Amino acid sequence: MVVCQMSRALRILLIEDHQPLVRALKKGLEEEGWEVDVATDGAEGDSKARSASYDAIILDLILPKVDGLTLLKQWRKQQLNTHVLILTGRGEPVDRVQGLNMGADDYLTKPFQFEELTARLRALSRRGPQIQTLRIYDLEIDPLNRTVQRAGKTIHLSPNEFAVLQLLAFHQGTVVSRSMILKHLYDGQDGSTSNVVDVFINFLRTKIDKGFDPALILTRRGEGYLLRGEE
Repeated sequence: MVVCQMSRALRILLIEDHQPLVRALKKGLEEEGWEVDVATDGAEGDSKARSASYDAIILDLILPKVDGLTLLKQWRKQQLNTHVLILTGRGEPVDRVQGLNMGADDYLTKPFQFEELTARLRALSRRGPQIQTLRIYDLEIDPLNRTVQRAGKTIHLSPNEFAVLQLLAFHQGTVVSRSMILKHLYDGQDGSTSNVVDVFINFLRTKIDKGFDPALILTRRGEGYLLRGEE
C-alpha cells in the first residue's frame, strides 16, 4: 500500500468558471504550498484531468461546454479515480446525493469557508492516492512514483518523455495530436512548426518498443500518435 506523504505538496486541479473565485482559490491554495492547475470550462478540465496526475480535483457543477456531473460520470466509468470534491451553489440534498452517487468523494456548497475547503482536501489526501498503475499489454506506468516498466524491465525516462507517455496512456486507443502533446508539455505553444514532439516520440519508441512485441506507440499520419488499444 502506498501511503500519502503529507510533507509532499498536494497537486490540485481547480475546474471553475467564476474568475474572481478562481483567482482567490488559486492564490489561497498556493499560499498553503500546494500546486494548482486551473480549467475554466468542462472541456479544458476534462483534458487536464486525463493528462496529469492530481491529488484532488475541485469540480464546479455548472460549467461551460461540459457540466460537472457529466465529467464525473465519464471519469468514473473510464476508471479515472482521482479524488473529486464538488464545489457548487447547488445545496439541495438531492444534488448532494446525486453528486456522491456519481462518484464524488466530497461535496461543499457555496458560500464556504476557505479553511473548511483546505481541511476537506487534506482529509481526502489522507485516504491515500487514488491514482492507479496504468497497464497496457506488458507496459506498466506508475503516475504517482513516475516509474515505467515493460515486461518487468525498468525503463528510465526523462520528465518530458514520461509526460508524453502518460498523456498517450490516459488516451489509450485514441489519437492524440502533435499540438495537444506540445501544449501538454509547454502550456499553450503551437506545435505546427516544431519537431520536438517527433523527437520525444522517437526517444519513447527506442525505449518502450525496441526489443519488445508488439509495438505500442503508433502513428496516424496527418492526425498524431496513440498508444495501442486493447484488441
